[in-house]
Amino acid sequence: MELKLLDDHGQSSTTVGASDTIFAREFNEPLVHQIVIAYQANARSGNRKQKDREEVRHSTKKPFRQKGTGRARAGMTSSPLWRGGGKIFPNTPDENFSQKVNRKMYRVGVCSILSQLAREDRLAVVDGFVLDAPKTKLLAQKVKGMGLESVLVIVDSVDENLYLAARNLPNVAVVEPRHANPMSLVHFDKVLVTRAALAQFEEMLG
Repeated sequence: MELKLLDDHGQSSTTVGASDTIFAREFNEPLVHQIVIAYQANARSGNRKQKDREEVRHSTKKPFRQKGTGRARAGMTSSPLWRGGGKIFPNTPDENFSQKVNRKMYRVGVCSILSQLAREDRLAVVDGFVLDAPKTKLLAQKVKGMGLESVLVIVDSVDENLYLAARNLPNVAVVEPRHANPMSLVHFDKVLVTRAALAQFEEMLG
């Protein structure tokens, strides 16, 4: 598989060879959907709390007499059928949303995403991606100079300059190969991978 090699102006004059096992797989849409949904689900925290009929604040007095009113009999206002009553199956903070994905399935899914990005010309390689100072303005100018708006930059090692410069750019993210998750790969319009990071990908997923 040949990937485009971009210069600092976003122009491509040559290509870089890459592993067909990682960057030339067929697109497995059901598997990609599964690992993206699982990643989102595993990021959820159980912070929702609802009250059941024992926990709501109410009176134990019978609301009205049993017979003669024409209404359905009622014993307490905490009934889930009443407005302000408790929930039948309330959400609790210890609710578990996690989904299990086998390691082999996860790797195949990531390879499928990378292959599709390469086919759609959304994946490119750069020799390096460094900044002289931890300035957001410098990174924004560098990205704009390459003709990019929404981009995920994957480098072999995120230095302090890149980390600090990318924090305030909503459409730019800089990560290492081990932190390139399925959600970020499908979210950004363009993915840039350095040569060193490309070698790490081939070592991790090959």
